[in-house]
Amino acid sequence: MHTAIVVFPGSNRERDAALALERVTGRKPHIVWHAESTLPKVDLILLPGGFSYGDYLRTGAMAAHAPLMREIKARAAQGVRVWGICNGFQILCESGLLPGVLMRNKSLKFICKPVTLTVENTATPFTTLCHTQQELRLIIAHGDGNYFADRATLDRLEGNGQVAFRYRENPNGSVNDIAGIVNESGNVLGMMPHPEDAVEELQGSTDGRILFESLLKAVA
Repeated sequence: MHTAIVVFPGSNRERDAALALERVTGRKPHIVWHAESTLPKVDLILLPGGFSYGDYLRTGAMAAHAPLMREIKARAAQGVRVWGICNGFQILCESGLLPGVLMRNKSLKFICKPVTLTVENTATPFTTLCHTQQELRLIIAHGDGNYFADRATLDRLEGNGQVAFRYRENPNGSVNDIAGIVNESGNVLGMMPHPEDAVEELQGSTDGRILFESLLKAVA
């Protein structure tokens, strides 16, 4: 599986994501700067966590207009898998690749702690090895993880099975306990928790590894 990680000014989880991808796929990912206009031919484009542009304006708002985002949108329309984690999720929403918005946590505080997710949709390339309602223990680290969408959008997400993950115990106020969603085609995933930090025992959990392995199987 060939992969690319897009780096923005303020990204800080690209190394974690790169290590996770290399451990699972056996290949080093391409690291691509946001100001580039083209991407190599890859099976997965990953937007990592961090604080792109220092979270000025809104989280992900400036990164959503980076030159490379035009190419990412085009690749997504062609069916290439796009994965936004934490700040990457925020960027996907701000760019229109996913619906809704990530707002300040209900507590108005930055939260960094383990959470338990349930897998809601196993028909995506990111979750094909999971079983429905499987629990995953991952870490969150965000100040703006409170997912919100209007009622019509929520009804569409729920009706289409686009909710990929929910929190067992909601840490940030996200509507419907949503922790991650996919687009209608299922090839674009945004999620707030960090699976790249749960791929080996030293990290305290290996539950995130199944998402990377699912992608590897989907590509194979």
